Amino acid sequence: MHSPSPRSLVDLPIRRLNRGDLIPCADLCEDRGWPRDERRWGLLLSAGTGYGIDAPDGKGLAATCLTMPYGSDFTAVGMLLVAERYARRGLARRLMRYVMETVGDTPLALYATEQGQPLYEDLGFSSVGRAERVGGRFAAGSPDDSPSVTASSMLPPSASSVTTRPAAADDLQAMVRLDLPVFGADRTHLLARLPAFSDRLQVAEEHGELVGYAALWPSGQAEVVGPLIARDTVTAQDLIAALAATTDRPLRADVDARHKDLLGWLAEHGLEPLTRTTVMTYGIPDLPGDAARRFAPLTVATG
Repeated sequence: MHSPSPRSLVDLPIRRLNRGDLIPCADLCEDRGWPRDERRWGLLLSAGTGYGIDAPDGKGLAATCLTMPYGSDFTAVGMLLVAERYARRGLARRLMRYVMETVGDTPLALYATEQGQPLYEDLGFSSVGRAERVGGRFAAGSPDDSPSVTASSMLPPSASSVTTRPAAADDLQAMVRLDLPVFGADRTHLLARLPAFSDRLQVAEEHGELVGYAALWPSGQAEVVGPLIARDTVTAQDLIAALAATTDRPLRADVDARHKDLLGWLAEHGLEPLTRTTVMTYGIPDLPGDAARRFAPLTVATG
C-alpha cells in the first residue's frame, strides 16, 4: 500500500473524540509505550474535549490531543500523541495549531516531554516550571515508620493535629473550596468525577477543617497519586502514606519540582526518579493559583 505523503497526512480531517474511541485511544498509548489507561481516557473524554485524526490506513487513530477547560481562566492541553508510523510528519503541530485556534484567546498550559518541548517553544509557549515523575514501591522504613503511621503522627503531639480519612460524599464542596485558590480555577467538573474514577480518595483535616486531599488511581501496573493538594509538606506526606497503606502495587507521582522536601521524603521511602516534564504556558506568565500547596496534578494531561 502506498504510504501517504506528508502533505496528504497534514490535510487529514480533525474530529471530536467520544467514548466510542476509548479503545483506539488506548491502542495509541500502547503504540507509544505508555500504559493503555482506558480508565483515564474515560475521565478525560467525559470532563474534557478530545480531538483526533483517523489513521489513513484504517487502523485506529493516527494522532490525538485533549483539552481540559477551566472556565475562561485557562485550558490545559495533554495527550498529544502521534502513532509511531506517522511520527515526525507534522500531525502534532497540526493538532496543536487547531487547538490554539479553537480556544481563541484562552490561555493554555501543558506539561511537555523533552521530545515535545521544541514544538511548543516554536508555537510560542514558555517554560514556567518542572515536574519530577517518581515511582517505585513505597517502603515504610523503620518499624516505627509503617504506612499506618502518618508523617504528622511521628511529630511531637503539639506539632500537628492533622488526621486523614477516606473522603465522604459530603466532602466534595469542601474540596472544591480548598482547590479553587490552590489551582487558581474552578475544577468542580473534574473533582466531582474523582470518587468514581479513583481507587481511593483521601482527605486531611485539622479541627474539622479540610487542609488537603489526594487521590489514588490505577495506571498500568502502578497506582498514581494525584491530584495532591495540601496545606504543607507534612500534610502531603500524611496523605501519601495513608494511600500507600491501601495498595501493594508500585506508586507513581508527578511532583512539582519546587517541593524538594517531598521529593526527598519520597526518595527515602523507595520512589526513584523516572522522567521529568516541563510546565509550559501560552498567554499567561505562569500557572495561576498557589504553587506552595499544589504538590501533584491529577495527571499531566489535565494539570
